[in-house]
Amino acid sequence: MEYSIMNGQVQLRDVIEDDLHVFFEQQLERSANHMAAFTSKDPSDRAAFMKHWESILEDEKIIKKTIYHNGQVVGNIASFGQFGNPEISYWIGKQYWGKGIATKALRKFLPYVNVRPLYARTVKDNVGSIRVLEKCGFIVCGEDKGFSNARGIEVEEYIFKLGINGEVH
Repeated sequence: MEYSIMNGQVQLRDVIEDDLHVFFEQQLERSANHMAAFTSKDPSDRAAFMKHWESILEDEKIIKKTIYHNGQVVGNIASFGQFGNPEISYWIGKQYWGKGIATKALRKFLPYVNVRPLYARTVKDNVGSIRVLEKCGFIVCGEDKGFSNARGIEVEEYIFKLGINGEVH
C-alpha cells in the first residue's frame, strides 16, 4: 500500500482499520455533525461506530476510500445503494474544510463508480457540500425531507444527480 504523498496532492486509498479512529474523531465535531445532519443518534458511541464501519468494510458492494492529503487522513468517501439508487457520500474533517480537498477527492473517486446516474444528498444549508457536488457535475434533481439526528428536527435536503458524461438524464 502506497503511503508517500506528494505535497498538496489529494489521494484516495483503500480504507484500513487504522483509519477508523481518525474517522471516529472527525465525526465527533459538533458543527460537522450539524452540517452533515444525517448522522448517528449518538456520535460518541464508539462501539456503534465501529460496528457500522465493520459492516461497511465487509460489504464488497460498497466502494469506500480514505481521503489522504499532505500525509494525513482527512476523511472518507463512499458509494453505496440507498433508496434504490447508487449514491455517494463523503466526510471531511472540519479542519480541512474550504481547501478544495473534497472537490479533488470526489473528482478522483468518480471513476471508481462505473454506474450512472449517480446520486448524492445534502441538507439545503450545507453550502460547502452543494458547491463540491456542483463543481463535480452534479445538479439538483429533487428535494426531500428527513429527520436529522444531529439537529433533532426534520430538515430539507437537495437530491443531486450526475448523469452519463456529467449530463442529467
